[in-house]
Amino acid sequence: MDTPLRWSRNLMLAASLAATPAAAQDMAKWRAQAARVEIVRDDWGIAHVTGKTDADAVFGAIYAQAEDDFARVEANYLTALGRTAEAEGKGAIWADLRQRLFVDPAELKAQYAASAPWLRRLMDAWAAGLNFYLATHPGVHAKVLTRFEPWMALSFTEGSIGGDIERISLSELADFYGGVTIAAVPPPQEPGGSNGIAIAPANTANGHALLLINPHTSFYFRSELQMTSGEGLNAYGASTWGQFFIYQGFNAQAGWMHTSSGVDSVDAFAETVIRGKAYFYGKVLRPLIARPVTIAWRQADGTLARRTFTTWATHHGPIVAERGGKWIAQSLMWKPVPALEQSWLRTKASDLEGYLKVAGRQANSSNDTIFADRAGEIAYLHPQFVPVRDNRFDYRGTVEGADPATDWRGLTPLAKLPQAVRPKTGWVYNSNNAPWGAAGADSPREADFPRYMDTAGENPRGLHATALLTGKRDWAPETLMAAAYDRYLPAFGALLPRLAAAYDALPPGDPRRARLAAPIDVLRRWDCRWSAESTATSLAVFWGDALRRDTGALVVTRGAILTPATVDRQLAALDSAIDRLTRDFGRWQVPWGAINRFQRLDDAIQPHFDDAKPSMPVPFVSALYGSLASFGARSYPNTRRYYGTSGNSFVAVVEFGARPRAWAVMAGGQNGTPGTPHFADQIGRYAAGALRRVYFEPADLVGHIERRYRPG
Repeated sequence: MDTPLRWSRNLMLAASLAATPAAAQDMAKWRAQAARVEIVRDDWGIAHVTGKTDADAVFGAIYAQAEDDFARVEANYLTALGRTAEAEGKGAIWADLRQRLFVDPAELKAQYAASAPWLRRLMDAWAAGLNFYLATHPGVHAKVLTRFEPWMALSFTEGSIGGDIERISLSELADFYGGVTIAAVPPPQEPGGSNGIAIAPANTANGHALLLINPHTSFYFRSELQMTSGEGLNAYGASTWGQFFIYQGFNAQAGWMHTSSGVDSVDAFAETVIRGKAYFYGKVLRPLIARPVTIAWRQADGTLARRTFTTWATHHGPIVAERGGKWIAQSLMWKPVPALEQSWLRTKASDLEGYLKVAGRQANSSNDTIFADRAGEIAYLHPQFVPVRDNRFDYRGTVEGADPATDWRGLTPLAKLPQAVRPKTGWVYNSNNAPWGAAGADSPREADFPRYMDTAGENPRGLHATALLTGKRDWAPETLMAAAYDRYLPAFGALLPRLAAAYDALPPGDPRRARLAAPIDVLRRWDCRWSAESTATSLAVFWGDALRRDTGALVVTRGAILTPATVDRQLAALDSAIDRLTRDFGRWQVPWGAINRFQRLDDAIQPHFDDAKPSMPVPFVSALYGSLASFGARSYPNTRRYYGTSGNSFVAVVEFGARPRAWAVMAGGQNGTPGTPHFADQIGRYAAGALRRVYFEPADLVGHIERRYRPG
């Protein structure tokens, strides 16, 4: 209920806004829309938003997101619009320029104006909800975006943890356009991606399809949310901060889970450029396309400086680098309107046929989809934006832009993409691995497709999931939750016997025999299952980390997990693990939970940690070793303990009966403000894998309502 003090504050604000006719008109319109919206906060702080229309639901949903974490909403759009340097300073110039090679505000404004009326209404409502939030919360100060415009929604339409644009090297871009050298960003140690599993009714105990939604992202990257309208919308799940659609989730009839794909849909073309004016295409010279881009950045005194770059492009795309005397053009999907349409419309799809109809827009370039519905249909679907290419060329590297044969030739029809629809095995899954094992014996065959359909191959999580799913026919929500946290680590199941064999082969007088005898014995007796109490988990992870530092990777080939490390290097890595554990913790026999921790100190977007402050033990480990429950953690310059920043971020299990039942948990809590009740209230459940009941139906909310109100 609104308090008199709150009404007084809002009346004063409205009076001040009324100083200009335009502002007063905006405020009246926003208040009228807010009156058509209701927000219910449950006892986990999660917003259940109801609007008279879809646009009203969008207005309320984005308002609720801003209440929970406006800083992350704004940060995502500063990234998407190429304006981060206006907040963060000169260091962000090159990331902004990379974005602006594709994001042209004038072009997006034109596309907004030309888009379908229903989509414009949603974008209008999105901007209105954010602007109304800022107008009614004068204590919240945007860093840059003090006014949101509807067209801005087209800059960020897909929802993944990292967009296709981020594959472009910033160091090469800075060298090409600025003649400056910046440090190359090392690849993340923890693989990005997710797990998705769908199980058909034939394989479940009660005859209902099941869906596991398990994105692996950086923590606090998405909000949990429900959106309902009088126009048939009723979607629940994870929404990326600032976006007005449920990215991974379910409605009353169907559910969808996206996993980062290994499909090749981003290509680099080496262009032969003459005097910086033209480039060869076959035997013909074509003029380069020039476009000025102005980047602003925040200076130490708070003022903005600006620099205008002349950017170049060919018909393949923007120039992003120079290599070996040739300019490199980048081709990728840039279809803002179809992408936003597809992201929204799939949340209203009620069955597989409807979902595939929406997918016909072919504006998903980077996500595999695991689908399940109330009718019992399940599917693995490949990304729909897959250019047709000449398979003679290896598009994993740079191809010759002057050769017309390398050009894209339209998009692959949906029917010719790898997919597993209604498989006889009764299950589908993906863990960012190749689609060739998506449904066991009913998976698509690699030999039937061009090689650019997958560049990922297999991974330890894929082997783990296949072992859990094959032959099992009595699935229930509880057993699917247990599978999502199955403790087996297949990488160590494969690698530790080789380590033991290397130890056994040591000559009798080798000093390593005595030094490593006790650690080898601990690892021999370990069942390769993680737990907070396990000292073997600690020793194995530190050994695996040392191996990866030396060799760079674990390799999965033909279903086997290998390491390129020599016998001596495997043993040296164990020495290194023992030394590091002893140095940091006083002994090598340290329980994993004493090392591996969850800590949320404040609302900083870039996390930081402190061993002296409270934290929670987390028993599961990195996905690198095949753990389906992923916790990407490491030590920091000021810490000895490992602290997680990525991995399991939202986990949900959905059962599609006459009415859906669901359970979920998220990292930390729903609200980004320290000290609020829902800032860290889910950490214990997160660490234990104890999913809470989702309040999807109005009846589920009875007795669990913390607050009921309208925006403003």
